[in-house]
Amino acid sequence: MNDYFVIEGGHPLKGEITPGGNKNAALPLLAAALLTDEPVTLRNLPAIRDVEVMGDLLEVLGVQVTRQDAQTWTLHAQNVHLPQTGMDREQFRAIRGSILMAGPLLARLGQVEIPSPGGDMIGRRRVDTHFLAFQELGGTLTLESGGIHVSADKLRGADILLDQASVTGTENAVMAAALAEGTTVLRNAASEPHVQDLCRMLNQMGANINGIGSNTLIIEGVARLHGADFTLPSDHIEVGSYLALAAATHGELLIRNAVPHNLRMTLMTFERLGVRAEVRGDDLFVSSGQSLKIVPDMGGAIPSIADEPWPAFPADLMSIALVLATQCEGVVIFHEKMFESRLYFVDKLIPMGARIVLCDPHRALVYGPSQLHGDLMESPDIRAGMAMLIASLAAEGVSTIHNIRQIDRGYARIEEKLIPLGARIQRLQRGND
Repeated sequence: MNDYFVIEGGHPLKGEITPGGNKNAALPLLAAALLTDEPVTLRNLPAIRDVEVMGDLLEVLGVQVTRQDAQTWTLHAQNVHLPQTGMDREQFRAIRGSILMAGPLLARLGQVEIPSPGGDMIGRRRVDTHFLAFQELGGTLTLESGGIHVSADKLRGADILLDQASVTGTENAVMAAALAEGTTVLRNAASEPHVQDLCRMLNQMGANINGIGSNTLIIEGVARLHGADFTLPSDHIEVGSYLALAAATHGELLIRNAVPHNLRMTLMTFERLGVRAEVRGDDLFVSSGQSLKIVPDMGGAIPSIADEPWPAFPADLMSIALVLATQCEGVVIFHEKMFESRLYFVDKLIPMGARIVLCDPHRALVYGPSQLHGDLMESPDIRAGMAMLIASLAAEGVSTIHNIRQIDRGYARIEEKLIPLGARIQRLQRGND
């Protein structure tokens, strides 16, 4: 796909918007369908490229995927098998979430052989945590050229301390442990909303998981799991993106089904940038006329916004918040602790007029406010792409963003949601413009 966006900025966005289902929950929930031979129905799936790729991968494994519509799928993994020729390396590497099939396949079939996963180019993301957990559960690991083979005659519960609070590592370990014999105690577990969603759906399928929402999960293994019907909640990262979009364009948005209890740290962090949102039941309202003044730390010190494991500020909103800060009065430093390449996208913002000093791969100093001007850009990853789109909508003049397939991976047809709000944005194809 050679689609690209042409955006005319400088127009405040106003109206109502409803986010899609949680992208980071969709992939593990799809993978969890491998754990049972009964149908699993997922509702409010985000209609994004990563979900489609995951569906294609599951079909290769023998899963019957019935798409009632773009947001509702039923998956029936009655006849699961590993392909005789192995998983297609390029298809598997198209999304990093493909690794989430390892735990369910190991639990269901007793073995799994997977290529190295792919995903965003935001820095090295180790997969050691996943396979160390499999070994603790009784798996035998074999490293092969370009891939990893894990086998287990029987998975047995264990007391596991994860070497890092990896989200996908936790999800893989939980899915494998759900069908293991005995009790698994998973310590230093990630507790993000999408991890909680996975645990809740597994319990709906007959699993026995306690400690959901904490960093210690206790999983009593069961002999089998049954089907389920589960509705994904809204994507809290998409909601955070719309909060920033409303403020950066000096607009006014009512965000429906925002699940505010998943946004406490996001709202607190945005308040440090001068942005306030009103909670209205399940909705959030961002009014026009926000002060957009960065709140200094005590004594007038320059504040720092850093990402940390949940319930701290999520890494996926760092790029979004940084662009918003360019429109706020004051100085703030962003400390990206997880990915060494995520902040490199600021090189695309500086030619637009943003005043940013990239101190090192993990820290950027932002001076605001800056009048941004339209420019030609290319998206390196999902969140940087959305950040560039926000910058373009806040800028004077016309911007062009290439490689928007990255944005499509996390935000379903985003232009169709923004145009009714007053955004002037076109999706074009090379050769057809």
